[in-house]
Amino acid sequence: MILYTFVFFITLLAAMLVRRPQPIYAASRQKLLNRISLAAIFDVLFLLCALRIEVGNDYITYVQNAHEIYVGGITVTEPGYNLVVKLLFMISGYENFLLVFAVFGCATIYIFLRSMYDQSQSFAMSFMLFMALGIYFRSFTTVRYYLALAIALYSIRYVLNRQYLRFVLIILIAALFHKSVLIVIPMYLFCALTWKKWFCGLLVAASAALYILKDYVMEIALKLYPSYKDTIYLTMGVGIRDSLPAIARCSLILVLSIFCYREAIKDNKANTLYFNMTMLSFVLYTGGSFIPMVSRFGYYLITPQILLAVLPYRSWLFTDLEWNNIEDVLTYTNR
Repeated sequence: MILYTFVFFITLLAAMLVRRPQPIYAASRQKLLNRISLAAIFDVLFLLCALRIEVGNDYITYVQNAHEIYVGGITVTEPGYNLVVKLLFMISGYENFLLVFAVFGCATIYIFLRSMYDQSQSFAMSFMLFMALGIYFRSFTTVRYYLALAIALYSIRYVLNRQYLRFVLIILIAALFHKSVLIVIPMYLFCALTWKKWFCGLLVAASAALYILKDYVMEIALKLYPSYKDTIYLTMGVGIRDSLPAIARCSLILVLSIFCYREAIKDNKANTLYFNMTMLSFVLYTGGSFIPMVSRFGYYLITPQILLAVLPYRSWLFTDLEWNNIEDVLTYTNR
C-alpha cells in the first residue's frame, strides 16, 4: 500500500503537467512536455505491473492457466488470450509467465492512458480518478478483463462519432480476450440514445421489476455467462450489500450531474452519454444486485465516469482547455 500510494502521487504530479495545446496555435513546448510526462507515467505504471511477483488475487491462477494453455490442457479462457500466451512462450522458449503479465500490462496501461488523454476534458482529473478508484491496482488481478475494459473505454469515441461499425469491430476484438465485453454493444448503444425525463423514471421501475423477476433473469444471465454455473459464486449470498459501494458512487455522480446538469450535461454529448451510463449502472446495481456477475457488467458502465466532467474543478491543479464536445477533442488529436 505504501508503494502504491507513492506511485499514485508521483504519477499524479506528472499528470498535472499534461495540457492540451490550442488546436490552431499548438505550442511545441507543451507538446514535448506532454510526451515526456505521459512517457514517465507509462514507464512507472508499466514497470510496477511487469515486475510484480505473486501480486494480485488471480496471479497463481493465471500462472497455472498459462501452463495448461502451453501444454494443450483444457482451459476456459478466450482464444485471443490463449494465442498470445502460446506465442509468447514459443518466443521465450519456456513458460515465461512474467512476459505474459508484462505484455498485457503494457497494452492495458497504454489504452487507458490514450483514452484519458484523447477523450477527457482534464487528463489530470481523469488520471487521479483512475488511480484513486483503484482501476489501475485492480488490473493486477483480472488481466484479461481489464484489457477488455480498457478497450471498451477506448471504443466510446466511436459511439460518440456514430461510427458504429468500428465500435462493434473493436468490441469483437476485445471479446477475444474476455467475452463479457460483448455486453457493452447493446448497453453503450442504448445509453447513446436521447433519454427523456420520464424515461429515467421508467428505468427506476425497471430496476424493481428486475429484482422481482430475478429467477428468470438469472437463467438469461447464466446463458450469457455459463462459466458461473455450478460454482460457489451462486451460493455465496450475493446481494445488495455487496453492491453498496458502487450504488453510493453512482448516487453521488448522479446528484452532482443533476446539480450541474445545465452547465455540464445538457449540451455536451459526451457527458450526456456518461450520465446515461451512470443511470443505467445504478439500475443494474440495485435491481440486479442478486446477479453474481453484476460487477463484471457494471464496471463497463461506471469506469467511463473518470471521463465525466461535471464539477467546476478548473483550478490551477487541473486547468485544461474547455472542449464543447468529443468531436473537438478527436479533431485535434487526429491532426
